[in-house]
Order: sequence, then C-alpha cells, then structure tokens
Amino acid sequence: MAYYIYKDEKGQWRWYLLAANNRKIANSGEGYWNLQDCKHAISLVSTSGQCQVYTI
Repeated sequence: MAYYIYKDEKGQWRWYLLAANNRKIANSGEGYWNLQDCKHAISLVSTSGQCQVYTI
C-alpha cells in the first residue's frame, strides 16, 4: 500500500491510498492549501508506518 499526494484542479493538495492490487481504497475527501497539512492528514489516518508516501 502507498499514499499518493497530488494537486487537484483548484490547486489544492489531496491524497489517496492505493492497495497492493492498485485499487484506491481511501482518499482525503477534502483539499488542503498547504502540502504540510496534507501530509499531516495522512499521518492522522495512517495505521502503518511502513506505507510509502509519494508526491505526484
């Protein structure tokens, strides 16, 4: 599993979580103006410190 961070059409940061089978199983549900806020949101919902986080 891995988290992916991206910018949406409004220029806000969002994330989604891909399972091992490449299916999206979670997303941020809201945009963040600051990249650091987006990363913090991932840390709040992450149950595994072993998931990679990629900014795309």
